Amino acid sequence: MTVIDISPSVMQFLLAFIVVAPLLGAVAALLPAPPGLKGKGPDQAVLRHGVTVTGAVLIAAIVLAVGFDHDHPATMQATTDISWIPALDVRIHLGIDGISLPLLLLTALLTFLCALHSYFKPPAGPSPKAFTALVLVLESGTLATFAVLDLLLFFLAFEMVLIPMYFLIARWGGDQRRAAAWKFILYTLLGSVVMLLGLLLIGLRSGTFDMVALATDNGRGLTTSVQVIAVLAIGVGLAVKTPMWPLHSWLPDAHTAAPTVGSVLLAGVLLKMGTYGFVRILLPIAPDGMRTFAPYLAAFAVVGIVYGSLACLALARRGAKGDLKRLIAYSSVGHMGFVLLGIATMTPTGVNGALFANIAHGLITGLLFFLVGAVKDRYGTADLDTLAGATGAALYGRAPRLGALLAFAAVASLGLPGLAGFWGEMLTLFGAYSPAEGLSRPAFRTFMTIGAFGTLLTAAYMLIVVRRVCMGEHTPHSQLSPAAPADAPEPSGTDPSGAGPSATTAPRPATPQPAATIPQLADLQTYEAATWTPLAALTVLAGLWPAVLLGLTDPAVQKLLAGGKS
Repeated sequence: MTVIDISPSVMQFLLAFIVVAPLLGAVAALLPAPPGLKGKGPDQAVLRHGVTVTGAVLIAAIVLAVGFDHDHPATMQATTDISWIPALDVRIHLGIDGISLPLLLLTALLTFLCALHSYFKPPAGPSPKAFTALVLVLESGTLATFAVLDLLLFFLAFEMVLIPMYFLIARWGGDQRRAAAWKFILYTLLGSVVMLLGLLLIGLRSGTFDMVALATDNGRGLTTSVQVIAVLAIGVGLAVKTPMWPLHSWLPDAHTAAPTVGSVLLAGVLLKMGTYGFVRILLPIAPDGMRTFAPYLAAFAVVGIVYGSLACLALARRGAKGDLKRLIAYSSVGHMGFVLLGIATMTPTGVNGALFANIAHGLITGLLFFLVGAVKDRYGTADLDTLAGATGAALYGRAPRLGALLAFAAVASLGLPGLAGFWGEMLTLFGAYSPAEGLSRPAFRTFMTIGAFGTLLTAAYMLIVVRRVCMGEHTPHSQLSPAAPADAPEPSGTDPSGAGPSATTAPRPATPQPAATIPQLADLQTYEAATWTPLAALTVLAGLWPAVLLGLTDPAVQKLLAGGKS
């Protein structure tokens, strides 16, 4: 069933346009703006150009989704297959199915919202020309990663996003931005070198780099030892990008230093490239190797869930001087742990849960980073102790709509039923209860128990954040007026002998800090509402109607795990 019948050639063009248009837009962003389109100035013109290009890509992605045959989501659609390097049988092979289409839409949506946000609140730093061009190159690389069906093209697209993100952090970031950018690039490049060796091993041993042909072969052309080596090499590169504990340490620094737009794109789409590689490449192409490493992957995943939650609890406690952006970054380590646990089960239930959790994390954490960026802009800091304050002047009292939206995103992140975060975690835990044949059930049920405990820790730190940032700290009366404590008696007379105050005293009532001394903050702005509402609405939609997403992913996952057979 297709909503609108679109010819295959138009579908091919749309997918090629989605991948190539941001790259062409990046080149155009660096050119001088025509005089009639400059508006108030060239900076505004180039930011408007970014909105236009990303908006066109989003519209094309929506039309592609409308023309997608939802009755056959396991079939590759809108395919293009052109020979590129005949000597190595490398082909420009593009296509989408029910696994890649949601990620394509998520990337197009988040990039457009980032461009829209940047137009109304230009980034502080060098020229917006370079900023817009880097964001567009980043979008092109991410979209290509989800659309290409050749192993070497996948690697090129996978690497294409590194340089733009490095410069976004290093040039437009906050404190410690250069150190964080270097840490990001070194970790990911080292992982990528190892991953390339694994991809070459698969391609040369099997005689093709075509991901569809390799998935259909389902590892039958590769010996078990080759699969094990390939999974180890490719898995390391993908695990760095995911990121999996203990290869995660670059992520908190990168998020803390990155500008708001950089954090949204890093959490919302770049982390998904790693988990997508596990599902698209390792599960169908090297199933025996994955089965060997699945228990270890699950163990690292649940350690990441608990570790990320404990790190968040440590940052959230009073007096820890925890950074709210850093806390959300550590929460991503825990959430991506659920994704990896679902993949490690090698079952349709677990993998569907992982893909659902991927999309939910992109929506919710993207919204959280937008909100934290807005809070930081208003307060001038993301320090939790400062945000909580000692006056009770927290978000509910100073910017109620902003506070309510932050509370909504927090409870969505902790997996409240009825919102998107719930289904991915639940399906992942169900998958761990009954893993694929050949995997240890007692071990995976232990992992399931630890993961379920991690959900409790997630709820704990998110509720602490809501209480402290949105409600503020409780202030004892004794701290309201340090010079004259509230409970101290007030002298009403003096002993004539000069010995001190007379016995006649009156209790001094507690005098709370006047409301006038609590400065109000700018509440939700119109452009902020326009930017964030789609993410909040989709979070509710996915939570109330999960079949929209699962109807796309499940047939494709079933086919992938069955060796290319529907």
